[in-house]
Amino acid sequence: MTTTPHPLVVRARQLADDLLSPDAERVDQTEVPSGHIDAIKRSGLLGLGAPEEYGGWAAPAAVARETAEILAGACCSTWFVQTQHHTPVATLMQGAEPVRERLLGPMARGELLSGVAYAHLRAHPRTPVRVVRERGGWRFDGTVPWYTGWGLNDVMLLAGVTDGGEALFAFTEARERPGMRASPPLRLAALTAARTVSLELDGMWLPEEAVAVRTPYEEWAAGDRPKTVAASPAVFGVTEAALGLLDDGVAGPLRARLAEIRSRAYALADEAAPHEHLDERLALRLRSYEVLRAATTAAVVSGGGRSMAVTSKAQRFAREAMFLLVQGQTAQSRRAHLDALIS
Repeated sequence: MTTTPHPLVVRARQLADDLLSPDAERVDQTEVPSGHIDAIKRSGLLGLGAPEEYGGWAAPAAVARETAEILAGACCSTWFVQTQHHTPVATLMQGAEPVRERLLGPMARGELLSGVAYAHLRAHPRTPVRVVRERGGWRFDGTVPWYTGWGLNDVMLLAGVTDGGEALFAFTEARERPGMRASPPLRLAALTAARTVSLELDGMWLPEEAVAVRTPYEEWAAGDRPKTVAASPAVFGVTEAALGLLDDGVAGPLRARLAEIRSRAYALADEAAPHEHLDERLALRLRSYEVLRAATTAAVVSGGGRSMAVTSKAQRFAREAMFLLVQGQTAQSRRAHLDALIS
C-alpha cells in the first residue's frame, strides 16, 4: 500500500525542486532573497503547526519533520530563516489572548513571518537581555547575539529575564526603532545568507499587550531542554543531500546508518513524553552528527579539487554541516559532543 503525501510535503518538494535547490549555490554566496520567503508564505508552510481555526494546518509532527528535511536539504539558509517562525506560532498558541488574537491568524496564514530572539536565555545564569517594569509595560536592555532573518521577518519574538527570575516573551516589529539597533549583517563561515545580525537593546519599551508569556525561568528551561537534545530533521536533510553526490557503494552504508538513527529518534519523539529518554535522545543526536560529518566529508573527498570552489555543492554541504553542529547547542550538549569525539 502507498500513502498519499500530505499536501504540505508535496508543496515543500515542489519548492525544493523548482526554486530552492537550483538557486542554492547563488543564495549561499549572497543572501536569501525575499522571493524565496514570498514563495514559502504562499505555500502554507508557515501555518504548518497552527490551529485550523486560525488558518493553519494543524499538521502532525511527522509532516513537520519531513518538510524540514526537504527544505534544509535543498537550501539550508532558506530553511533556517523560515524555521524560526514555528516557535513564535507555538508560543502564541499558548500565550496571552491580546497578542494571540492579533498575530496568530496572520502568522498562520503566511501573511507575517516571525523571527526569534531568545536563544540567549540558554546562557543562564548570565542574562544578556534584562527586562524591567516601566510605565505600565516592559523595558528591554542588553544584547541579542544572534537574530536571523533581519530584513525578511515582519515581527520577532523577543525574550529576556526579569528581576523576579521570569522568562518573558513579547512580540514586536522586526525593525530598528528607538532602543533597538541592529548590527551590520554578520559574516559567517556558513549561512551568512540567512541575514543574521546582533541587536543592541537600550531601553526599548513594549506595552503589556505585546507580552505572550511570562513564566519562571526554571519552568521554561525544563521545557526547552528536550529540544536541545533531540536529533534535528535538518541534519537528516543535509545528510541525505550530501549522500546524493556519492556513488551507491559509498552512500549505501551511510544511508543505512542514517535510516536507523532517524527511525529511532522519530519513534522516541512520537511515543515518549518530551522529558523521557533524554540521554538516549542526546546519544542519537550525536550519532546523527557522526553520519552528517561522514557524508559531507565523503562528498568533499569525492569531488576532489572541485570541492574547493565556493560554488561547489559538496563544500556548501560541509559548511552547512558545521553550522548544524552548533545550532541549538547548550553547555550540556557541547560537553557530551566533545566527550563523544575523544572517546
